Amino acid sequence: MAEAAPAVPSGELLEWPKKDKCRFLHAVYRVGDLERTIKYYTECFGMKLLGQRDIPDEKYSNAFLGFGPEESNFVVELTYSKLVSSSHIQVYKMVGDIRAKGGNITREPGPVKGGKSVIDFVKDPDGYTFELILRPPTLEPLCQVMLRVGDLERSIKFYEMYTIAMMGYAEEEVTTVLELTYNYGVAISMDVVHKSGEVVNLVTQELGGMVTRQPGSIPGLNTKITSFLDPDGWKTVLVDNQDFLKELEKE
Repeated sequence: MAEAAPAVPSGELLEWPKKDKCRFLHAVYRVGDLERTIKYYTECFGMKLLGQRDIPDEKYSNAFLGFGPEESNFVVELTYSKLVSSSHIQVYKMVGDIRAKGGNITREPGPVKGGKSVIDFVKDPDGYTFELILRPPTLEPLCQVMLRVGDLERSIKFYEMYTIAMMGYAEEEVTTVLELTYNYGVAISMDVVHKSGEVVNLVTQELGGMVTRQPGSIPGLNTKITSFLDPDGWKTVLVDNQDFLKELEKE
C-alpha cells in the first residue's frame, strides 16, 4: 500500500499564497439574457466583447467584456445558465448616455458625503450595481469589486490568511482591488491551484466558509480550478495560470 504524502505544517502552508503569482481575472455576473447584457455593457460603458464560449457539459455559456485583452486586464465574465466599480473621467457624460439608452440611474453624479470624489450608481438589466467614479485614467478602468460583509474584521482576517495581498495585488492606481463594505463572484489566477486549494481548506476550517469545488479540470476545457465561499457567502474561483493562458490561445 502506498504511503500517504506527509502533511504540510499549517504555518508553512499559509506562506504559500504570498509566493504565488496572483492577479484578479474576472468579476462573474449571472445574467438572464446574454445578448441583451452584452449590448448594454458595450454601448453604455464602452467595453469590448473579448470572447464568448459555450460549456455544454456544465450547461452554461460565457461572454467576456472589458477595456483590454484578458491576458493583462481585469474583465467582466457574464454567465448565462441553461456571482464593481468602474472608473471613467467623463462620469457626467456617461450617465447621460446610460439614461438615454434606458439605464437605471440609482444615484445622480455628485460628491460623496464628507469628501470630494464625484460618484454615481447605475444598475444593469440584471440588477447589478456599478459605481462610476470621477478620477484620472488608470490601467484598470474596472477598479474595484465591492463585497457586502456581515463582520468586517472576520472578513479581513479571512482574506489576509488566505493571502496577505488578496484585497489587492498592487496599488489601487494600477490594478483591480477588492473593496470589503460593512453595512458577487470573483475569479483569481494562481500558479498552483491544488496548493491554493489546500490553503483554502485550512482557512475555512478556522474562519468559516466552504469549499464548493475541489481542485480539478472543467469538463471540455482542461482548465484546472477550485472554488469556495467566504464566511459571508461570496464565491471566489481560483484558476490555474497556465491553463487560463492556453484557453485564451484557443479562442
